[in-house]
Amino acid sequence: MEDKLIAPCGMNCRLCISYQFREKDLNKKGFHRKYCPGCIPRGENCKHMARICSLVGEGKVRFCYECEDYPCKRLKSLDKRYRTKYNMSMIENLDVIKDKGMKAFLEKEEKKWTCPTCGGIKCCHAGFCLDCDIDKLIRKKK
Repeated sequence: MEDKLIAPCGMNCRLCISYQFREKDLNKKGFHRKYCPGCIPRGENCKHMARICSLVGEGKVRFCYECEDYPCKRLKSLDKRYRTKYNMSMIENLDVIKDKGMKAFLEKEEKKWTCPTCGGIKCCHAGFCLDCDIDKLIRKKK
């Protein structure tokens, strides 16, 4: 995992379905999903926070925890949705980065999200590995 794939809001873009669809070019399998290279690689700071936070939107901070309003209402709302639906916490991610550093965070993410079957990376939005369990997504599509 790469630090440039960690968005200012704490999202690990490597786990995102739109990132993985692009990486695996899954639209060739009959899907129609927008591809995304991640917030930082595409030159954006954070798709979810930039609209309401000028510090993030203008790239004045690398991570939301650098802001005096951390965690703000928008981040708390996003975090609650991701904890509930996707078993992931942006605030927890940011706290680990802040307290233990990026290297420790990336190691934790690698352990948590590596597929035990193929060694690929599971998708947080799908809840499974898109390499070995793509059939689940195909069935879901139908």
